[in-house]
Amino acid sequence: MLENLKVGILGGGQLGGMLIRHAIDFGLSISVMDKDPNAPCTRYTSLFTCGNPTSYEDVLAFGKGLDVITIEMEAVNIDALRELTQQGVKVFPSPDTIKTIQDKYTQKQFLLSHNIPVVPGVAIEGKSDLHNYENKLPGCLKKRRDGYDGYGVMVLRTAADIEKAFDAPCVLEELVDIKHEIAVIVGRNEQGEIKCYDPVKMIFSEEKFVLDFQEAPAQIEDSIKKEATALAEKIADALQLVGILAVEMFVTKENKVLVNELAPRPHNSGHHTIEASTTSQYEQLLRAILGMPLGDTGLHLPSLMMNILETEALSANRQEKLQRLLAIPGAHLHWYGKSGGKLGRKMGHITITDSTMENVVAKAETIRKILN
Repeated sequence: MLENLKVGILGGGQLGGMLIRHAIDFGLSISVMDKDPNAPCTRYTSLFTCGNPTSYEDVLAFGKGLDVITIEMEAVNIDALRELTQQGVKVFPSPDTIKTIQDKYTQKQFLLSHNIPVVPGVAIEGKSDLHNYENKLPGCLKKRRDGYDGYGVMVLRTAADIEKAFDAPCVLEELVDIKHEIAVIVGRNEQGEIKCYDPVKMIFSEEKFVLDFQEAPAQIEDSIKKEATALAEKIADALQLVGILAVEMFVTKENKVLVNELAPRPHNSGHHTIEASTTSQYEQLLRAILGMPLGDTGLHLPSLMMNILETEALSANRQEKLQRLLAIPGAHLHWYGKSGGKLGRKMGHITITDSTMENVVAKAETIRKILN
């Protein structure tokens, strides 16, 4: 029975918190490990362990006695997860899938090996190595590991920019002439059943490479929607995924679809599914890893999801601004409960639903004015 299953999450941030919320519907017992004793998940479960998800010993100790482990972050210890699978613990997505995706260059090579179109890129050892590739500038430099929310991404225009580049293993990618950035969340269970959510259109902050807001469904051509969905399904099968996967893609000015990055976990581009879809991405993850049939991914209503980043204006007048947001019909606030917000940090998000995308966008403009 579900209430007897012991499920563990590596990572205790807001994604874990939203996963716990949906696990309650299934009567599940959820354990969480995070190195931050004040991580958002600490308030949602009595089964919290303070430990490092990248530590072999910590992950091994955490996993013993659990039935199923999943992740809400890629920075986890693969060797410990492999050992736990040997001991009979189910780990979804599999350690091999996580390892492939953890490193952006390995991820790119995997996609190429399965004839998936990607942004061309070369592996860079460190800052000094970049001088060998000055002829490839301008380009986008990404740390191979542990980047998130725009951290670990920068644009190098000329050789003069190399001085400020990351001194770490990176991928130097061609700059793509982008018309749209889109994402598809795909779920797959052990039986090989696959279901995709409608592609969403993502609009990023130009300064920080962090998602500003996304629209669902994406207002793009049907042919591109079909191509993006087919690519997501093909990647999920190639990885033998059990769980959910966010596939971020570029649509070029010539309408080519290129895969940008993968995330084998709940993702910012799927938050809207809580309010706008029959089955949220979080419920879908639970269904996939617990051997259930996958749920209906259909959208009830057009939606827009907007991240709330910490600003001086928000910090100075938080209560009044949030009160005004909550007075807007169709706006649903998710506040992550993070202790202390440094400028630019994700503090929450708002999902807006309405009968038309025009109404949704108009409400989003009102909310943007309130937050600024």
